[in-house]
Amino acid sequence: MQTLFRAIPSVDASLAALHHADAALADSQQTPHALLRDLVAAFWENKRESIRAGACKDADSLRLEHQLPALLEFVQRGLRPRFRSALNATGVVVHTNMGRSVLAEEARQAVVQAATGYCNLELDLATGGRGSRHALVEDLICRITGAEAALVVNNNAAAVLLVLDTFCKGGEVIVSRGELVEIGGSFRIPEVMEKSGATLREVGATNRTHLRDYSAAINENTRALMRVHTSNYRIVGFHAAVGLSELSALAREHGLPLIEDLGSGSLMDFSSCGLPNEPTVPEVLAQGADIATFSGDKVLGGPQAGIITGRKSMVEQLKRNPLTRALRCDKLCLSALEATLRLYLDPQKARQSVPTLRMITCPPAELAKAARNLANRLRKGLNAQQTLCEISVREDVSRVGGGAFPQYDLPTTLVCVRPAGCSSTALKAALLETVPPLIGRLEDDAFCLDPRTLDVKEYPDVLRVLREALNTASRQTV
Repeated sequence: MQTLFRAIPSVDASLAALHHADAALADSQQTPHALLRDLVAAFWENKRESIRAGACKDADSLRLEHQLPALLEFVQRGLRPRFRSALNATGVVVHTNMGRSVLAEEARQAVVQAATGYCNLELDLATGGRGSRHALVEDLICRITGAEAALVVNNNAAAVLLVLDTFCKGGEVIVSRGELVEIGGSFRIPEVMEKSGATLREVGATNRTHLRDYSAAINENTRALMRVHTSNYRIVGFHAAVGLSELSALAREHGLPLIEDLGSGSLMDFSSCGLPNEPTVPEVLAQGADIATFSGDKVLGGPQAGIITGRKSMVEQLKRNPLTRALRCDKLCLSALEATLRLYLDPQKARQSVPTLRMITCPPAELAKAARNLANRLRKGLNAQQTLCEISVREDVSRVGGGAFPQYDLPTTLVCVRPAGCSSTALKAALLETVPPLIGRLEDDAFCLDPRTLDVKEYPDVLRVLREALNTASRQTV
């Protein structure tokens, strides 16, 4: 074993060999030397572990000229940024694990502009004095939603927390038992709400809640009535819920605010593409909600943000809450949000320019055409490299994702790849290692790509990484 340990090259010799093999690694401006040295040390430490485990017994195999290709691959993989672009072929438009909404080109340009130099984040250009970042998008939100006032924080959970902390701390907030949902990452709405210092008063049953349930629960400790959008699930069958107008009337009768947590929060009607007509933010405010909160990065199609809309007197109280500073957004978020919201001033332009809206509303016939186009490219490109696999298309469904429109399908056409030299599972795993990684679906022993969430400009990358992954998975199988 000691002979094997002595056969391991030094870190300095390994670094010199790497610099000779890949000139880019010698550029300290591109590659931090400390990180490169740590990766080389980690590679050889892995070899020491193999020796201790009895998996490596040949000293000659440890010579640098034999290990250099593996070392180079290990180092290059370790130098990749942890935050990387990915190709979404899942058909899930608002994919939480993949960053949710893709920003519109106008929003991307706005982010670059905000990040490039100084800006007027809290500078009042009319006076030259201190301004408020809240004012940058408030008028725009009010114009689009019909709200009296608005405030933006860093996500919708933060918006709910701030609202309850401001208006319900130390008192009770009445919520239907069927609306106390668990959202992504095992976070539960009741837990977020209780962190505000408010006590939840659950009413009704899981599947049925009536107006009389809310009315009977109101007491001297009640601070607000609240409705929570169930987001990632829906109840079917024997079900009853209280309409917003009825609940608003009850709240006004008792002098209580009505808070509506819309979750994804839509600004437009999607019924034309086969989805149910979920209440939009303007509709909820018009029907009597005093405060409505929703996300900026889901169906709206902008950056991660929590948007609070409602009565001016209440929003002003929220702005004065010290918690608002802890939950505020930065210049990059606000610049992207403003650019996205400006597109909504022309609904038709928004449908075409906001990627989330464009993908959700894409007609099935257009998706079928895109699938055939992609399938033909893959057949030609893969067969040209003797990478044998069967390419077919078939009808299936996509999902909106992000907790929006749960259990409702969007018709689509999938491109199905069935490799000959490896399993579809092995192909999927190999695609996680490509640059960029390609994320798709495994169905009926095939790796499937949904063109709904792929841009035609990404097709060359799809072909390239598929070819790489097929070759890698086939070698590993052999």
